[in-house]
Amino acid sequence: LNNNPSCYKVTLSGTVKSPKINFDPPFLMLMPVPLDVKTETVISIIPQDYLRQSQIQVELPELEPEDGDRICPFSIQFPKGQDIVLSSDGTNMALSCHISFRSSSPVSYLGNIFFIDEDKNRLLQQQRIAFLLYTHIWHFTALNNKL
Repeated sequence: LNNNPSCYKVTLSGTVKSPKINFDPPFLMLMPVPLDVKTETVISIIPQDYLRQSQIQVELPELEPEDGDRICPFSIQFPKGQDIVLSSDGTNMALSCHISFRSSSPVSYLGNIFFIDEDKNRLLQQQRIAFLLYTHIWHFTALNNKL
């Protein structure tokens, strides 16, 4: 500075934080229900270390029942929106997510539902497992209930 050729040493330090999401409950198990009957649960999505707003998208699995057709029996709703927002104190606000399942064919599923942010981070792949078991007995029960 001021034409002084002295050397200045500047040291910077910091912590790198990658955005992540936690879920409450950490695992999901939907109970078996009769065919064509909806089962539903609510989970909380708890984002951490997001420095800017992002929107969550969901990748739902397609299942193949015995008849060979591919179906997507899951549905997702975000009653208060699916945007990750920063609160005034710098923390991220939790999101509420309704996950439902309905199938007119007997199917079972053990796998993942992926939640993906705007940067294409697949944030859930090892954490969320949904298990549903549907049998022909449920179909018979449903037919008897209609009689």
